[in-house]
Amino acid sequence: MPAPTAPTPPSELAVRTSPLAAWVLVPFLAAGLLSCAWLMVKGPISFVPAKVDTDMLLHGDVTHRFAKELAKAPMAIQAANLERGSSWLAFGDTGPRVRQGCPGWLFISDELRINRHADANAQTKAQAVIDLQQQLGKKGIDLQVVVVPDKSRIAAAQRCGLYRPAVLDGRVQAWTAALQAAGVSALDLTDTLKPLGPQAYLRTDTHWSEIGANAGAQALAQRIQQRGIKATPEQTFTITQAPLAVRPGDLVRLAGLDWLPPKLQPPGESVAASSAHESGGATSNADDLFGDASLPNVALIGTSFSRNSNFVGFLQKALNAPVGNFSKDGGEFSGAAKAYFDSPAFKQTPPKLLIWEIPERDLQTPYDPVTISQ
Repeated sequence: MPAPTAPTPPSELAVRTSPLAAWVLVPFLAAGLLSCAWLMVKGPISFVPAKVDTDMLLHGDVTHRFAKELAKAPMAIQAANLERGSSWLAFGDTGPRVRQGCPGWLFISDELRINRHADANAQTKAQAVIDLQQQLGKKGIDLQVVVVPDKSRIAAAQRCGLYRPAVLDGRVQAWTAALQAAGVSALDLTDTLKPLGPQAYLRTDTHWSEIGANAGAQALAQRIQQRGIKATPEQTFTITQAPLAVRPGDLVRLAGLDWLPPKLQPPGESVAASSAHESGGATSNADDLFGDASLPNVALIGTSFSRNSNFVGFLQKALNAPVGNFSKDGGEFSGAAKAYFDSPAFKQTPPKLLIWEIPERDLQTPYDPVTISQ
């Protein structure tokens, strides 16, 4: 039997420098503690979800949320920035939320994740949309759902080996088919954007490019017109384009690299941003005492896709009518819907057509219920 190995005693250098390490570590820990304490007192933050169930406790969702909230402390933010910057410069690492594909191409990891209870979540959301259409129908409001496919699906050739689970291949088709079978008009933009390939999306951003946004708007307007729905008031729009300028990518910010000098960040891209302008329309109606006739009869709820790359401008031009945009950055599946249905805009001047834009990556995430105020 071999003799037990005794622990190796520390070297003389380690013994002499250990007090210095302690003097460095203790202030660092104290600063972190004070930073977290300041966040807890200053607030307001929510450490625990409003509703906690057994599944959340078993899978660590509560502790994950707690850690996520504490990460907002000033000390934690600065430490995270330094870690992200050094990891990128030393190893080309973009962190857990962002993945690199081909040179210059970034993808959000949310598109590549298999969500827990994915099928059940998707079914719940589909049923919620079906129920919502029935409630809107009682108010004389039509619903049009439009799903924006993942960037990693459309720009697949730019993944360069970045793995996307095959189980995700059919999720858009399956989800929109379930809606259509229940009588909900659902438009999947995959066939519209796929021929455009990488041109449909921005390299360092989660969102579509102006080419992709224009194509999506044209397809959506065509679907609305095929349904025999007339957008009002009639108004013509012109599109103007600004000079080329560098467009900061939100994936660079999500990777925690936007604080670095531009030359040290992932390669940026230049975009000639466009905008829509009214160029003519119907005259006002003297009998319209409250001016309701001049308000759009089409409203849009959705995510930052509807607030980027002039999507609404292209849609207004294609419809020859203004569109009330109530989309919400970071709203995910139902954030904009909840805000809109609780707003005076919906309660006082409901639309004739409601467009609901939904990104593919939000189809299988947990559902936050939407209710329509009576």
